Amino acid sequence: MATTDSKTTNAAVQYLTFKLEDEVYAVDVAKVREILDFPPITKVPRTPEFMRGVINLRGSVVPVVDMRLKFGMSKTEKSVNTCIVVVEVQLENEATIIGALADSVQEVIELEPSQIEPPPKIGSRLKVEFLKGMGKIGDRFLMILDIDKVFSSDEILMAQDMTASGKQLLESNATA
Repeated sequence: MATTDSKTTNAAVQYLTFKLEDEVYAVDVAKVREILDFPPITKVPRTPEFMRGVINLRGSVVPVVDMRLKFGMSKTEKSVNTCIVVVEVQLENEATIIGALADSVQEVIELEPSQIEPPPKIGSRLKVEFLKGMGKIGDRFLMILDIDKVFSSDEILMAQDMTASGKQLLESNATA
C-alpha cells in the first residue's frame, strides 16, 4: 500500500469535479465507479436524513447519500443537472459502494502535487479530515475530498445495512 501512496504523491492525479451549492469539490477518479442521472430513490425507514435511500443499479442495491445534507447544507433538490456519483469507499480493506448525490458533475481534471495545498484549518464548513487538500486551477480553488474519510465507520456500516434492507424493499416493491 505504501508504494501506491508514494507513486501517487509524485505523479499527477485525475479528479472528478462536482458542485454542491456554489462550491466545487473533487474526488479521485480511481474511487468513482460511474455517474448516474437522478433515478427514483426508495427511502429506507429509520435512517438519518442525509441517507436519502437506495437505488437499484442493474440489480444491485446502492445506498444514496445527500452530500449537501452530509456537509451541513440544505437538501439537494432534483434538477436537470442533479446526479449520483457512485463511489467506492474502503473500510478495513472492505469496499462499500455508495451513491453520492451532487448538484452537478463538472469535469475530469488532472492535478500535479504542486497544485494541491493543505486543507485550511478554518473557513470551510467541512471537517479538515474529510479533505486531502485544496486544488488550485488558475485563480480558483476546489476542495479535494478524501472519500474514505467522509463517512464514519458507523455510517459505512449503516450503508451496508441499507443495502441489505433496501434489497428487501426493492423486491417487495417489484412484487406489489
